[in-house]
Amino acid sequence: MRVQPMTTDHEYRLLCGMSAYVEAVSAAVGVGPESCTLDLDSPMSAYIALDGQLAAHPGRDTALIWDERHGWSLTIETHSGEDLLVVACLGGELVPPPSRVRDFVRTVSARTQRAPSPAPPDLRRERTDLLCRLLDYWTPLAGCR
Repeated sequence: MRVQPMTTDHEYRLLCGMSAYVEAVSAAVGVGPESCTLDLDSPMSAYIALDGQLAAHPGRDTALIWDERHGWSLTIETHSGEDLLVVACLGGELVPPPSRVRDFVRTVSARTQRAPSPAPPDLRRERTDLLCRLLDYWTPLAGCR
């Protein structure tokens, strides 16, 4: 099977779908779009700063990160400003419903015991498949935010 290259139109729709999906996830976890950033390079990624801290990691800011290889992970900030530390990976599917991401955050946030950093799952898909999954979250008439 030959994979067709992404066109400018596909890239635009990918941006719009990803923006709408991340906005839906941010709303589900209780933060606004101002808490979100997107990086559309390859691999594409997203960052959502969360309110609150994890019971097992008091005093550390938390964030959700997503990338097109591993899906969603819950992370904590380091005290030294280095890379984020992954606390848990959602796994299962690359673009889960926002309610599933919310439940994941709630479950991990409630844990009182620290666990070793997990190995991220490989959920990689073709960008055209990712685009199809993200388009469920974007209404073309609403434009691209």
